[in-house]
This record gives sequence, structure tokens and C-alpha cells, in this order.
Amino acid sequence: MIPRYSLPEMVAIWTDQTKYQIWFEIEAHSCDALAELGVIPKSAAKTIWEKAGFDPARIDEIERTTKHDVIAFLTNVAEYVGEDARFLHQGMTSSDVLDTCLSVQLTRATDILLKDIDALLAAIKRRAFETKDFVTVGRSHGIHAEPLTFGLKLAGYYAEFTRCKERLIAARKEIATCAISGAVGTFANIDPFVEQYVAEKLGLTVEPVSTQVIPRDRHAMYFATLGVIASSMERLAVEVRHLQRTEVLEAEEYFAPGQKGSSAMPHKRNPVLSENVTGLARLVRGYVTPALENVALWHERDISHSSVERMIAPDATVTMNFALNRLTNIIDKLVIYPERMKHNMDKLGGLVFSQRILLALTQSGVSREDSYRFVQRNAMKVWEQGKDFYTELCADKEVIDHLPQDKLKALFDPAYHTKHVETIFKRVFD
Repeated sequence: MIPRYSLPEMVAIWTDQTKYQIWFEIEAHSCDALAELGVIPKSAAKTIWEKAGFDPARIDEIERTTKHDVIAFLTNVAEYVGEDARFLHQGMTSSDVLDTCLSVQLTRATDILLKDIDALLAAIKRRAFETKDFVTVGRSHGIHAEPLTFGLKLAGYYAEFTRCKERLIAARKEIATCAISGAVGTFANIDPFVEQYVAEKLGLTVEPVSTQVIPRDRHAMYFATLGVIASSMERLAVEVRHLQRTEVLEAEEYFAPGQKGSSAMPHKRNPVLSENVTGLARLVRGYVTPALENVALWHERDISHSSVERMIAPDATVTMNFALNRLTNIIDKLVIYPERMKHNMDKLGGLVFSQRILLALTQSGVSREDSYRFVQRNAMKVWEQGKDFYTELCADKEVIDHLPQDKLKALFDPAYHTKHVETIFKRVFD
């Protein structure tokens, strides 16, 4: 997590100040619940809310001696609260605080990411409708295939990121759990009511069986979800990069006045933002494997997961937040060239209509094998000799015998391939 790829709202979730504030709220809400149960005086719970404070620098100072962050925190809070601080952390263990806090931080981070995805979806939708009828060539293996529309390309990404949003909503639900169950998770020294109370106050659900930690399969699924979303982001970024290649140039990133593309070559306009999203997506995916490896803790608890999560939780969410905002900006300002799309589609002299001619021949009584042979031998002349596909077909007696020139010419109509675009749009956007 470095400032270059960080946005303030997300970064704020992972500051020590925010972390300690959540720790305090967990402890203070627990005291309220204990007071309701009559375990501690209600006056003590009130005093804790009124007098408590903390100083991150002082906590760091204490931790240098205690070698334990939660104890350092409690010691510092006690310096503000006084005698009633003895009621803090009653029946709790450190993981109750740490894991519940992480759940709060991840749910808050997810809420930001969901807003980011909504913004990306809005940008894709706007550009999809804007370009719904821009006919372009579809490619398979990077080679010209058949016509479609640019808007249809974007509609596919809209559907994909809609799925990403649904997955992230599910991941948020799974990660939003609270554990206040004490050592090895038995509630021996704290009533389950406290856990339920704290969970409701923090907008979480209770963890059914928390051993001494919230099971890390939840976290593994969460970071795996971020990894899948990152892959979808990269897929869109790579498409932009390909479309901006000089030989294609059907779309390109917005190039701002005064922007420079190369320190050596003044003519350059490079897809640097899309390349950046590609790189950031690799980072987010890189956090998935450590999260998966965190699942297998020893018995009821160890802390091998702790060092991992201190790094991957802020890094993954901050990086994802930045990358989603960057990708939204790319799509929002993407410069699109419909004339270049037409130019590119015409490069192969009509070869993109080969399947329609193949099917027309079969419907005229020719076997599929012969139809394929007739079409392919003329197509190869276009590939190898730069011939015009329609002209070659017209000169092929075996083709013309079954497809007169007027009927053959009608098969070279791009509109044939785009007639169901509206249907697909209704499926995606209605």
C-alpha cells in the first residue's frame, strides 16, 4: 500500500487510529452487555464510554515492553479510564477484538468497493448504449472472425461486472461476522449474549463456532472474490490495450493536453492506465494464495495468519479501490473510432462473411464438406494473394451454380450479424 495507488477514504479504514477506535467500541459495547447481565456495574460501563481515550504513539511505546498489541492498547485505555478499566476485556481473548475488528474493517472496505463497482457499471452502460450500433469486427485468437457491435462488447463486460458485484455482496455477508467467545471459543468466561449484543451494534452476525478465531475459510473466500474481480478488471483493461495498438486503433485511452507518452519519442500515446490496471490486478490476485494458506491453523488457534492479514487486508482493498476508480475513468473517457472499425473490418476483403456463405450453400443443396471446401479455397486466395472474396466467389462456377450473384451479394451485409443486438441488450440491461 503506497500513496501512488491509494485513495484517502479507503486508506482511512486501515489507519491505527481507526483500528484502535474499533477495538475500543468492541470493548465498550461488551461492557454494556456485561452490565445488562449484571456482571459489571452499569456505572463502570458508563465511565468507560465517557472517560476512555487512547494514543497510538503511547500504545506503540507500551508494546515495545509488552510485545502484545492488545495488552498495550488496554493498558493505554486504562490510563484514561482509571479504576473501572479493570472491567475491560472481561472473559475475552485477544482474537475476539482482533477478528471482530477485521470483520468491521473488511465490511467497510467492501461498501466502498461496491460503490466503485456501481460507478464502473454506470460508465460501461453509458458507453455501451452510445456505441450499440457501431459495427466492428469480432476476433477469435486475435484474428478477424465475424461482425458484432462495440456496444455488444461492452454489454458483455457489464454483465460480467454485475456478477462481480453479486459475488462481492456475498463475500461481504460471509466476512461480516463477530466473535466474542473467549479462549478456545467456549464462552466459559463470557455469556453468548455479549457476542450477540456486540454483533448487532457493529452490524455483524455472530460466528456459529469461532474456536478462538473466526474460521479463515471466510477470509479465503473474501480475498478469492477480490481475485476474481481483479481478473475481470484485467480482461477489460487488456481489451483496451489491444484496441489501442497502432495496427488496430479502434479505441484508445484519453490523452490529455500536455500529457507525454515517452521520454524519448514525442509521438507516443500509450495505454498506460490500462497497463497499470493490469499490473494492479496481478497484485490483488497475488493475495489470494496467502489467504488460502491461512485456513489451516493449528487446533483452535495460532497466529500464523496474523502477519499475513496485516498486510493483505489493507493492500488488497486499497489496491482494488484505486484500480476500480482508474478503470472507471478509462471507460468513461475512452476515445472510440467507428470509422477505424469499418476500415479494419474491410481489411480482409469480406472474409468475415464466410460462415454465412457456407450456410447458404448448404441450404442450397451442397453438402457441408463441399460447401466448406468451396468457401475455404476462395478465402485462401484472399489471405495469400490479397484477392477480393466476393469477386473470387463470383468466378467460382461451383459456388455460382448454387448462389447467383445477386443472392451472393446479399450475404455480405453486416446488419445480418447485428440483428439480435437489441435482444442481448434487453437481457443485460432490463
